Amino acid sequence: MLKFSYSKLKSSHEGPWIIVDLLMLGLLLINLVWLLFDSLYATQAFKTMLSSINLGIVEGYAPIHDNFTLYDLAFVGIFLSEFCVRWLASILRKTYMRWYFFPFIHWYDLVGCIPLGGARIFRFLRVFSILYRLQKYQIIDLRNTAIYRFIVFYYDVFVEELSDRIVVKVLSDAQKDIAAGSPLIEDISQQVIGTRLPVLTQWLSSVMVHIGESIEHNNHSESVRSHVQKSVGKAVRNNSQVSILKLVPMLGSTIEKTLEQSVTDIVTQSIINLLKDITPEKIDDFVEHGLGRFSNEDNMLDQEVLLIVNECLELVKQHVSQQRWKDSFDAQHTAQKTEINEST
Repeated sequence: MLKFSYSKLKSSHEGPWIIVDLLMLGLLLINLVWLLFDSLYATQAFKTMLSSINLGIVEGYAPIHDNFTLYDLAFVGIFLSEFCVRWLASILRKTYMRWYFFPFIHWYDLVGCIPLGGARIFRFLRVFSILYRLQKYQIIDLRNTAIYRFIVFYYDVFVEELSDRIVVKVLSDAQKDIAAGSPLIEDISQQVIGTRLPVLTQWLSSVMVHIGESIEHNNHSESVRSHVQKSVGKAVRNNSQVSILKLVPMLGSTIEKTLEQSVTDIVTQSIINLLKDITPEKIDDFVEHGLGRFSNEDNMLDQEVLLIVNECLELVKQHVSQQRWKDSFDAQHTAQKTEINEST
């Protein structure tokens, strides 16, 4: 049901313009109904139907039909005057960046003022623009009307079906390109990662140094040291040569613990020094002589990555192809049934 808020109209700073919108909306509806009636009057079948109802209507409207363009020019004059007033107001308010933007943005208002059959249809768009402004200022509320829900639902259906087919087509073309031997991995390495390699290496070096300083000075060192100590202790205890130290009387276990603690400190400090000494140049050298050689020689890995990409695209296509509007339609249908059952 259409709701009209008089309080919003009263409190709105756009009150005069909203009143003009309401007047224009009324004139538009009268003009559009008149246009439809005159177009039907031009057909013999409609004249015959009117004659069967009242012959006087056909004879009385004949002079108006012959001079309909003159009557329509009266509406055109009103619409064109309102258009010029709004244009002038937009210039004074500086609504748009340039004064001449207004007729391009509201082109349908201008074209609808042309008194020709093909151009008159654009007057129908003025109805939507006026309703949009009234909805924008909350003077009316169209969201609870059946027409609004109908239009929104089928608009969403149209957009979803169209966008889904476009996305599936794009992904299918990408899969064909990959299957035809597209050097995707090499292009990603050279054009995406390669161009950003200095930034990435600088960032990675900073992260490594930060982690090293965090381990050295913060509480993280205790957790790292504990982990290293457990690993070193396990390795020391399982080492056959070190286990011989246990045979030394009195000092065997002490020597083993001291050795374990010393190795733990050495390993922990080595990790800290390794992280803190990482520089962008060292990372570049590692990438050039390590990863670069690996990515160029291992074609099997490239093919496996391409298969992963292809399977991911297939999953995306399946997900996109799901018609969610059907779920929404079923939910609305179920809600309507529930309301009917509750009312009965």
